[in-house]
Amino acid sequence: MQDDDFSLFQTQMRGVRRIQVDQAETGKPKTDRQQIAHRRENATQRTDAIKVDGLSDQFVIDVGAEDELYWARDGVQEGQMRKLKAGQIPFEGSLDLHGMTVEKAREILWDFLAEATRLEIRCVRVTHGKAARLDGKRPLIKSHVNTWLRQHPQILGFTSCLPRHGGCGALYVILKRTMLEGRDE
Repeated sequence: MQDDDFSLFQTQMRGVRRIQVDQAETGKPKTDRQQIAHRRENATQRTDAIKVDGLSDQFVIDVGAEDELYWARDGVQEGQMRKLKAGQIPFEGSLDLHGMTVEKAREILWDFLAEATRLEIRCVRVTHGKAARLDGKRPLIKSHVNTWLRQHPQILGFTSCLPRHGGCGALYVILKRTMLEGRDE
C-alpha cells in the first residue's frame, strides 16, 4: 500500500520543479535606499516650476528673535506634533534662507516646498535665522516664514527646532503626502 501511495505521489508531481528559494515572500517591498537618497538630494535643489504662490504679505505675524514658533493645522494629531517638536521625525531636506531679501526668501521657500511635495517628503527643515537687528525691529525673514507656512496648503504644521538643528532660528516643517504612503490629514 505504501508503494501505491508513493507511486501515486510521483505521478501527481510529474513536471513539478523543486523551489530553490528558502525564504518566504512577505509581500512587503524592501526600502529603496537609492530612491530615498535621490529624493533627499532633489529636495534641496531649486526648481523654477511654480511662480504664482498665493502667499499673502497683507498681515505678517511679528515674532521676536528668540520666540519659539509652533503651529498645527486643524485635525493634525497632537502626538505627531509632539514627535516633530522632539525632533523624532527625521527631516529629509533642508533650506537656509539666511541673508536673503524677503522676496527672494519667499520665492526660494515656495520652490523648495513644491519640490518636497512633489517628492512626497514628510518633513523638512527651514532655517530662517533669528536676525536680531540693531535697529530694534523684529526679524523680517522669521516673521514672514511664520506667516507664509500657515498659508501654504501642503503644510500640516511646524515647530522650532532642537538646539542642535538651529533652535529658534529654524523650523521643522511637516508636509502632507498624497500618494506613496496614504494621506496624512
